[in-house]
Amino acid sequence: MEKAAFRKDFVWGAASSAYQIEGSPQADGGGVSVWDVFCDQPDNIFEGDDGKTACDAYHRYAEDIGLLASMGLKAYRFSISWTRVDPLGEGRWNEAGFEYYDKVIDCCLENGVEPYLTLHHWELPQALEDKGGWLKRETAEAFARFAGECARRLKGRVSHYFTLNEPECVLNLGYKLAIHAPGKKYGLEGQFECWKNMMLAHGMAQRAVKAEDPAALVGLASTGRLCYAGSDSPGDKEAAYTATFELSDDDWLFTHTPTLDAICFGRFPDCPGTELEKLAAGVSPEEWRTMNAAPDFIGINVYNGNEVRAGADGKPEYVERYTGFPRTALKWPVTPGVMRGGILNIWRRYGLPIYITEDGQGCNDRIFLDGKVHDPDRIDFLTRYLRELREAARTADIRGYFHWSLTDNFEWSSGYADRFGLIFIDYPTQRRIPKDSAYWYSKIVESNGEDL
Repeated sequence: MEKAAFRKDFVWGAASSAYQIEGSPQADGGGVSVWDVFCDQPDNIFEGDDGKTACDAYHRYAEDIGLLASMGLKAYRFSISWTRVDPLGEGRWNEAGFEYYDKVIDCCLENGVEPYLTLHHWELPQALEDKGGWLKRETAEAFARFAGECARRLKGRVSHYFTLNEPECVLNLGYKLAIHAPGKKYGLEGQFECWKNMMLAHGMAQRAVKAEDPAALVGLASTGRLCYAGSDSPGDKEAAYTATFELSDDDWLFTHTPTLDAICFGRFPDCPGTELEKLAAGVSPEEWRTMNAAPDFIGINVYNGNEVRAGADGKPEYVERYTGFPRTALKWPVTPGVMRGGILNIWRRYGLPIYITEDGQGCNDRIFLDGKVHDPDRIDFLTRYLRELREAARTADIRGYFHWSLTDNFEWSSGYADRFGLIFIDYPTQRRIPKDSAYWYSKIVESNGEDL
């Protein structure tokens, strides 16, 4: 296969989120988030874990950013904890919280690392959830106020923002299946109302950021079903495209289209004959206009996808995975083709610059007898996926790639059982150990992907 070059200014980075790494969530006047409450409830998190300590990045951020910079990475995607700077979601700002993020951002800049800031990585203030959370438009308005305040304070130091991270996961896991905070099980109407208010939140927040900093670039990190063709035939490719974006009442929350069609096109995707179609008809023209704040770029979080071919009638047909199909430690399928076919489907539909904002493999990492952390399975995974992304970059405007994650961290309902980091965290001592994949990734970055 002929090598395809990533663009010369391709952004190589790594990612994290506040609750997953910082610890000390209520330190220095920080507030209580839905995740603090969810973790305190029995049986919600594996082995009763929580984010009270996590990776202690609240005190060790400089070490982590230094390690990131030592790998030659020029970008760090991380989030601001809404409750750390706005404890009750009321706009009464906690100066100590902002001072912490000032230090993190200054540390990035001092190390030649550009901060890419996520404003909502699932940390809704519990005080807002107690008032109805994402069922209420007021939550979207509060989020826009928070976003605008961040942009006002950070103008000149932060130029790239993601309003929401994976609203699909928040909705599906948090408000339908109750696997994630806040642990609700809403019916279709409640799910739709939460979706609508999250989309309004994006639109309001994007405008608030740009009102404070017109030069800022604003996007959203989306996730969901991605399909790729089982062959190069036009029929299979068309079937994979159709399967990626089709909706049904019971399978709509973990798809890209409700989010991206709303913010890019100001409409709901076609789903004739469904209850969703009826609910979408109740959205006012003013609400669609508010949602329709077309992003400057799209972030895509992708870990795996579905192989699809055209059936005898030309309609999509999912290809069954064979016995012993390769899987990660989390039992997620390893499907490199999604990084070409799936991403090209996103490009075809939306035509906006794309960042891969999360990608990586959970492994059963450990410290070996030689004191090092060897993770050849992660290196193999990333090699396969990045080769496919490089091919997609022949066609699509792909601006950058952020590995998930910089360090091992609190993996939500899985607690600390799963490790995604380039850097191993020995939780009892908080010692950082770069894994073999960190050294490998550094070489890939240095060659701008030519050594894949």
